[in-house]
Amino acid sequence: MDHDAAFDAVFKALADPTRRALLDGLNRRNGQTLRELCAELDMTRQAVTKHLAVLEAAGLVHTVRRGREKFHHLNAAPINDIADRWIGRYNLGRVRALADLKRALEEPAMSDTAFVYVTYIQTTPEKLWRALTEPEFITQYFGGGGPTSEWAPGSPVIWRMDGQTGAHDWGQRVLAAEPNRLLSYTWHNYEPEMLQYFPDWAGRLDEMREQPISKVTFEIEPAGEGVVKLTVTHDGFAPGSEMLASINQGWPGILSSLKSMLELGHALTV
Repeated sequence: MDHDAAFDAVFKALADPTRRALLDGLNRRNGQTLRELCAELDMTRQAVTKHLAVLEAAGLVHTVRRGREKFHHLNAAPINDIADRWIGRYNLGRVRALADLKRALEEPAMSDTAFVYVTYIQTTPEKLWRALTEPEFITQYFGGGGPTSEWAPGSPVIWRMDGQTGAHDWGQRVLAAEPNRLLSYTWHNYEPEMLQYFPDWAGRLDEMREQPISKVTFEIEPAGEGVVKLTVTHDGFAPGSEMLASINQGWPGILSSLKSMLELGHALTV
């Protein structure tokens, strides 16, 4: 799907008040089942399913199946693309509708235990895989730091932090690595080196380290000629996790920078 067709699908999806209500519900509480979404609307399951199909086709909703249940997540990436294309060009006072979308983007939806983000990038699976695994690219969109590894199942993931010298082995390990298709690894715990970025964690690290270790998964799928769909799922958090709150703020900027690097040749400043 080209950019103009993608924008048409987003605007068509947003034009319906019921679909906007569904997005509002997911913005309040992300990761809901069809039954939970139907409970908020006076509509049949069949009608809600049709609206969700339109939102999913536009990329505004992404579903994740766990067992017999399918969970629906709000995806801000298409709204981010709209903001990138138009908001900076015009007076915000003249385009209040787009300004409302921008505010929604700046207050990303959070679920209790997971972050899900879907974006479409003009690149190839091979180039995206290199961007996810090779240090010369990773340091660009991670702002000077980021993970390095041999990227084989069981391999350690070593972390470098922007503004700090040295590398850290915090026990992260590669869970799955299928070139050009799938990459998954465990995330790090709360570490003392992070206190310079999160000083309010001081005095609570021991307690916070009792929380479950999360994992991040990158799924790569061809989505048409010269376009790749990237789905990032970071899950396994305890409800109310401070780490989840942190990555909800961090991942959108990092992934936007990745997209810019691949499409425009330079990463954003994140």
